Amino acid sequence: MIQPGLERISLLLKHTQARTLHPWKAIHVAGTNGKGSICANASALLRRANVRCGRFTSPHLIDRWDCITIDDVPVKHKLFREVEDSYLQYNASEGIKASEFEILTATAFDIFGRENVQVGVVEVGMGGRQDATNVLQAPLVTVISKISLDHQSWLGNTIQEIAREKAGILKPGVPCVVDHTNDDAVKNVIEAVAKEVGAGPILYTNSIDNEMATFPGWGDIFDSILPHQRVNTISAYLAVRQTLESLGLPKLEATEVAPGLKDVVWPGRLQKLQLDPIIKTDTPILLDGAHNADSARVLGDCVNERFRQNSESLQEWADARSYPDASFVTWILAVTEGKDAEEILRPLLRPGDTVMTVEFGPIEGMPWVRPMDSYKLLQAARTVCDGIAVERSFGKELVAALLQANYFACHVDAHKLMPSPNRPIVIAGSLYLASDILRLQRDYDPTDEHVIKQRNGYKRFLSFQVPYESDEKDSESDYDPEGDSSPKRGASSRGRGRGRGGRGRGRGR
Repeated sequence: MIQPGLERISLLLKHTQARTLHPWKAIHVAGTNGKGSICANASALLRRANVRCGRFTSPHLIDRWDCITIDDVPVKHKLFREVEDSYLQYNASEGIKASEFEILTATAFDIFGRENVQVGVVEVGMGGRQDATNVLQAPLVTVISKISLDHQSWLGNTIQEIAREKAGILKPGVPCVVDHTNDDAVKNVIEAVAKEVGAGPILYTNSIDNEMATFPGWGDIFDSILPHQRVNTISAYLAVRQTLESLGLPKLEATEVAPGLKDVVWPGRLQKLQLDPIIKTDTPILLDGAHNADSARVLGDCVNERFRQNSESLQEWADARSYPDASFVTWILAVTEGKDAEEILRPLLRPGDTVMTVEFGPIEGMPWVRPMDSYKLLQAARTVCDGIAVERSFGKELVAALLQANYFACHVDAHKLMPSPNRPIVIAGSLYLASDILRLQRDYDPTDEHVIKQRNGYKRFLSFQVPYESDEKDSESDYDPEGDSSPKRGASSRGRGRGRGGRGRGRGR
């Protein structure tokens, strides 16, 4: 469960301080959106500057220990379990009653010391002021990314209240990098808190636009990423520049910045995917962990630019294939229970889109996190978008959702019920769903009984589809009976396939 406060983490870290550890310094990152990408970019730039760095971000992506990296490589499972077990035992023996996240934070900090890290890039778990990571007393620099409404039940119901919680990581005499695109109300709060605690200076990201424009290769990076990603990249650069200066290390030369950033990948954020052998398709698939209204707006803008109305961007992104009408999108969505689903879905959905809702699985180390019921999520989609062409809820049957999404995306115009070009598939709504997708991609086993059950359900679904009759006689009008390949062109769905009966969990009837 979530337990804000620093008392328990402070007691846990006495266990760490009892050992002789290499001291490490911190870059501490708070905010609502963009924290993870800032951390990833900062780590990459530190490595470029030959600084041994650790990174602690949450939640984990696929395995619980991948939230802790050394020089961008996840720590070994054996080391993670060894250190975590020591804190679990210490927590029990001392009666500290620490939360799972507090034990994870202590584990990360301990591993940084064991691995002789010079700088640890640490992402706040939630909020800032009472977050376990705020036990850091003297970071070299703090960073505050874009702030928006999220976790209101814990952080406050207004943007100002949330900003004050996140500004709680500011420390006396410590510089703070701030995303300049934040609302004025947010910046006013941050500046007020900085004055109260004696932090500073505040470094806004637009303060070095002209300088970075002169960096060799920066223009290529700037042109290849979205506006919010540019700001996150600048935040990381400013934080690393300040860190190197504070450590008395040589500054990162302008010629090193672009090479240090060009290969940074942050999985689950605007990530292009191939899901073979789960589904074999040429359809563009985009995976994004957008999980609040602000990040959903960013994703919606990206989808509109890349995919809708047959933009040139879509053709470039999808290997220059021809898509005569790419205005419809096939969505696979999950949302965490307690989130405002309508606010997340509103910037994403448009009439004619196909919507498949699912539920992510249990989160190791975070038993309090649960998915919204997929049928309730489907109802929220109907509320915000009148005119969804095909809608189905699948519960936890993720493979079934992928198969049917591919069916409707690849060869069936869900709006006109006739053969059509490939529609993009976008998987979004939760970082936990993104994790499930990436884990499924890595561990997919076609002989697993749950996979077999879902693939058999897909075969039954195909048996209810009616071949589309055209003037052309095409042998491709038959389906692969095993359902292992994309449905062949020349088939259409009978009716709208709304899947309302019996909650429609993957039955496709």
